[in-house]
Amino acid sequence: MRALDGKVAIVTGSTSGIGLGIARALAAQGCAILLNGFGEAPMIARLRDRLADEHGVRVAYDGADMARPEQIAAMIEHATGELGRVDILVNNAGIQHVAPVHEFPLERWDAVIAVNLSAAFHAIRAALPQMLERNWGRIVNIASAHGLVASVHKSAYVAAKHGLVGLTKVVALETARTGVTCNAICPGWVSTPLVQKQIDDRAAREGVPVAEAKRALLAEKQPSQEFVTPEQIGALTVFLCSEAAAQIRGAALPVDGGWTAQ
Repeated sequence: MRALDGKVAIVTGSTSGIGLGIARALAAQGCAILLNGFGEAPMIARLRDRLADEHGVRVAYDGADMARPEQIAAMIEHATGELGRVDILVNNAGIQHVAPVHEFPLERWDAVIAVNLSAAFHAIRAALPQMLERNWGRIVNIASAHGLVASVHKSAYVAAKHGLVGLTKVVALETARTGVTCNAICPGWVSTPLVQKQIDDRAAREGVPVAEAKRALLAEKQPSQEFVTPEQIGALTVFLCSEAAAQIRGAALPVDGGWTAQ
């Protein structure tokens, strides 16, 4: 028996990056997985087949747009219908935009808040009743070091991630006497396509090689001078879903190479 045999997990934003690392880690422990995210149909089909073949679990996919509450609710229904239930919800989907507050485009503010914060609320609201009915569930919100501290030019992202940490605490308190837990993971710089785009943008803006921009990015924030990996975030998610973590509730756990220890 693997630790999570028989469980069903939804991981939003899981066709690449952190979300895919989490989906792989959960599948390796026996979880059926509903993937969510953007991508071409053939790529998603290959991803589903690979996860299913490697880990012997059922793998479904839903292309719900995390900015659309009605599509999020339908995704929970889809997972319940096709896979039988939702035991684990990982709210990982995220987008980023960087600009000074007084120049921040209004539509980008709304989009970042919708995907990085409101989507988690809508997914939790839709999935929580069945978890409470069975008296078992795990909600893991992928926040950020920016859910604990701030950086310039990231007003929407920092606001959303601070809000996600707050939402995590409220859900944890409301479920404190049940078998449902809710926690947040707060990664620092993780080697993902989203972070690579920031490195590329910085290199172009400053006219320096990409490798130099990468070193500068890490030097600014992350004392370890190493990226966090999606596999490390996946392993922590698996732990939070285990019985060993049953009394970890409302925590915001930094995985940031010392970033927030400074």
